[in-house]
Amino acid sequence: MKTKYYLSIAFATAILVNCNAQKVTLKNASDIAVPQKAISIKRNQIASKYVANSFPILIAKNDTIPAQLNDLDGDGKWDELFLVTDFAPSEKKIATLTWSLKDPKFPIKTSARFGKREAKDLPVQPATEEVLMANQVHKKLGFQKYQTDGPSWENDKVGFRHYLDGRNSKDVFGKRIPAITPENVGINSKGAVEDNYHVMYDWGRDIFPVGNSAGLGGYALLINDKINRLGILTNDTLNNVEKTTFKIVSEGPVNSVLSYKYQNWKASGNNYQVQETTSIWPGMYGYENTVSISGLKGGETFLAAISNINNKNPLQVVEAGDWVCFIQHDNLTYNREWILGTAILVPKKIYQGYMEAPKTGQLTDSYLAKLTIENNKKISYYAIAGWELSADKNFKDSAYFSNYVTTLAKQLSAKITVEISK
Repeated sequence: MKTKYYLSIAFATAILVNCNAQKVTLKNASDIAVPQKAISIKRNQIASKYVANSFPILIAKNDTIPAQLNDLDGDGKWDELFLVTDFAPSEKKIATLTWSLKDPKFPIKTSARFGKREAKDLPVQPATEEVLMANQVHKKLGFQKYQTDGPSWENDKVGFRHYLDGRNSKDVFGKRIPAITPENVGINSKGAVEDNYHVMYDWGRDIFPVGNSAGLGGYALLINDKINRLGILTNDTLNNVEKTTFKIVSEGPVNSVLSYKYQNWKASGNNYQVQETTSIWPGMYGYENTVSISGLKGGETFLAAISNINNKNPLQVVEAGDWVCFIQHDNLTYNREWILGTAILVPKKIYQGYMEAPKTGQLTDSYLAKLTIENNKKISYYAIAGWELSADKNFKDSAYFSNYVTTLAKQLSAKITVEISK
């Protein structure tokens, strides 16, 4: 397990860099309570006060707000100060931002994991990035390169994984405890790739059947009424993406960020360039996904996917805040063993209705939310999973899960204003 650390105010004060304090005013502009609200403060708002090679210390009413610096563009300089904190309705928080020469070691509440091997007889090694060419997919190689089929990410509530081997589906790890899961999930004692996560452990297990769907939060393009999958299926030997580049952008106590770049995705005779960013922070039973696509010819529709394997109940489509919520609740797990609620939240402003994927073909067993897409313009949406064996046992109840999703949508819609002064 990753160790948890706690920072005392007295210790923090002793290591602060002097004369660089700034006042940060955070205001909840909504009339609802917003727990575990993620806030990004851009570097250009505070750069003049930043001390090189130091760490942010944000203190409000004698409480330290966990925060971290993220280098999102990989240029070696941080781009944002990312923090997560709670707000009462219309609450204003005034915090002091200073800088510490020592890492404050906040409690670890998010993680990203990736491991790979270059040959079947070599052990898996931890890694933070990968380049996958079209002919290097699982079936063509004859062995699985990746721990858990690709990267996984989690917070204190739930975990997920992405099939980097060409399939590009999103899967769910059900977590029973808030601690970060062991680093060796998906490998055996000899360091070989092993599917050992479909059995129950103290921390939980993989609970979600994906099949030929895009999983929970995958996506596709609708072009001339044809659904075009990003990637391939298990038995395909050549990817429809010429080059896939993956990187763990950030892994910190309150935010982990993963990046995927898909070059020359061949779909309906066209070549598309895709940038995808996945972000997770504490407190939420889900993650945020952001996608931008270039090379659009006109007439394409973005499809955000939610697998409906094992779902025998009606799909709920509910508007809440700035979002349209697709909600399922049933025994959605393997062999219908446990109750699981799943949802995707898509932006109301660009929502065009939905369709159901066919039962055969390259992308099946899914509801697909149709969204307007523009060249190089980002689309952000959320994927949510609430398992009955998680910390919140109330997810067993359908009405409770639906209320959780719609309440979360309203909380995600809440705006926090940020003002910084000396």
